[in-house]
Amino acid sequence: MGFMLVTSSDTITWELLPEDFILDDEPVDNINQPSLAAALTESLELEQKLPLNCLTTTNYGICATLNGKFVIKAPDWAYIGQISVAREAVIRSYTPHRQGEIPMIVMEFLSDKEGIEYSSKRTFPPGKWFFYEQILQVPNYIIFEPDNGTLEVHRLDNSKLYELQSPNENNRYWIEEIGLFLGVWSGKRENREGYWLRWWNQEGNLLLWGTERVQQEQEAKELAQQQAIQAQQQAIQAQQQAIQEREAKEAALKRLEELENRLREAGIDLI
Repeated sequence: MGFMLVTSSDTITWELLPEDFILDDEPVDNINQPSLAAALTESLELEQKLPLNCLTTTNYGICATLNGKFVIKAPDWAYIGQISVAREAVIRSYTPHRQGEIPMIVMEFLSDKEGIEYSSKRTFPPGKWFFYEQILQVPNYIIFEPDNGTLEVHRLDNSKLYELQSPNENNRYWIEEIGLFLGVWSGKRENREGYWLRWWNQEGNLLLWGTERVQQEQEAKELAQQQAIQAQQQAIQAQQQAIQEREAKEAALKRLEELENRLREAGIDLI
């Protein structure tokens, strides 16, 4: 891949889009993309990993102005650590530095073979790679191919170029900005069987979706009920055993008493 850098002749500014600016209104490339994005956000929210002023976007325009021209890219998912305006003010698009921080993470879910996610084209309109790396300087650019589960995590190095990261022994990637691991998980959600991106905490525990939490709580409830029933059965058995032992003891004492009476009737003195 040929890297093209922003030069001193380039001017990058952060202007809000005019209200009459016409945005592309194309549908998402793949029916699975909204589900993949929603799954990422849901587990973060349930784990309270979305601070008050945090913003996650799905197929939502992120803007910059390069040499006087608006550049807008709509990543399939993005994580912005803090916005500096009211959420209601982020309408139609988001402009870093004017409305908050640059995204910490942008993701693209591959749905075609054109390779536009890798485009380092710097002439207008610039490619996605060039935009995320050179203009926005997003720390983490993640490319995921849902069909085969291929995951690439590119991180800005000291020279401000993306460097492909290597996964750990569990095939997961540490995302420093949110303190979680990202990896691929295979299973079913929303009637889709396939590969999903999931979060794991530092201890290696999977961050659950809502349905999984409900299922986990139901299983825990059923287990507690089973344990309560088992404990009750054990208590009943212990009570029955105690009754049997008491009855056996009483019967033994009765037999002994009868034996003593017969011995006395036979004229045998008991010492």
